[in-house]
Amino acid sequence: MNGFEWCAKHRFARISPSKVRLVMDLVRGRPCDEALELLRFNRRRAAGMIGRVIKSAMASADEAEANMRNLYISEARVDSGPAYPRWRPKDRGRAHPILKRTSHIFIGVTDK
Repeated sequence: MNGFEWCAKHRFARISPSKVRLVMDLVRGRPCDEALELLRFNRRRAAGMIGRVIKSAMASADEAEANMRNLYISEARVDSGPAYPRWRPKDRGRAHPILKRTSHIFIGVTDK
């Protein structure tokens, strides 16, 4: 099954896309085992989310009987999801808007 791609996504993740992209740049294009090892020692909160998505894509590939040793991350992207508007109370009865941002994390793996 050369060239076939398995994918997994985490939609509406409650983290800003800019924070996830910092970690996603570390794993893009790497073998899956090496990427999971990098994420295991990364201290950012997004590393755990990305690790779970990679494991899910690898499980999909395993069900299709792909060669697990040759899996690598062929596509890794983060799109912005909807932002939930919230309000922060300020002085003299005012309120300032705050946007609670969400992300859509997408990982595609392929065997060589």
